[in-house]
Amino acid sequence: MNKIFFISILFYLGCQAHLNNDQWINSLPKPWNLVNEEFEVYLPQFQSRFPNYYDRIKALNKWRINTPYGLFCLGEEGGVDKDPFIRNDSSDCTVHVLTTMAFAESYSYAEAKKMIKKIHYKPDEKGFRNPSFNSRWHFTSDRILNNPKTIDITSKVANAESLETLNIELNKNENGNEFLDLDWTSEELIQFIPSEKINKRLLEKLPKSCGVAFVKRDYFKLGIVIAHEGFLIDNSSFFHASSEAGKTVEVDFLSYIQINGKFRFDGVMFYSLEED
Repeated sequence: MNKIFFISILFYLGCQAHLNNDQWINSLPKPWNLVNEEFEVYLPQFQSRFPNYYDRIKALNKWRINTPYGLFCLGEEGGVDKDPFIRNDSSDCTVHVLTTMAFAESYSYAEAKKMIKKIHYKPDEKGFRNPSFNSRWHFTSDRILNNPKTIDITSKVANAESLETLNIELNKNENGNEFLDLDWTSEELIQFIPSEKINKRLLEKLPKSCGVAFVKRDYFKLGIVIAHEGFLIDNSSFFHASSEAGKTVEVDFLSYIQINGKFRFDGVMFYSLEED
């Protein structure tokens, strides 16, 4: 970090101490314009201003609004995919979720990099995580069902009559081939809430900060369940990296799920966000 930037940060901190939280977030530099060393300066400040993990998730989501959209922008910094393990300059829907969770538990970029490996990669049979293309949680439904950082809560907020159950072999398409060449498939029983059964009363049963993933029936033939995901904040606001908008946005959730009187997706899964 250069000296001029460090001195300007000290001056900036002194000037911003009197601001309320929303004013403070709005006063920060745009995160996508910051290099890693500059970005990490603000992580301890988020920890200090928002000691509650779920408040911190909300605050980071607000800061990251307008981050440019970029598809499949995380990798292993080598091997098949040379993209960085974690980044703040670009997001797609899943990248926004995973990186925001990692930043929310970190005081530095190095800590965030360690955390993203825990969130984004599966442990081997001995419990160790060896990041590679094959060890990623490629399928959001698989991650929701089996990753302890994102726990499925769908059935806890909807009664049995409101749930639809799907038996599917993930990563196996209708021709019997793998969608991704992973030498892996997984038979899963997945419950989701059809879009037409989502309403304000149901949303009020959810935590103040949680994850939401959207089901697309057309994807089932590919061995895929989830087409999109993001954060549901305060039971009403949907934060997500939008390919349509070309950036990360905040929208009203109930308004978002319909377009021109039709549902965008066929259903949803909800998941809790678990802090270490």
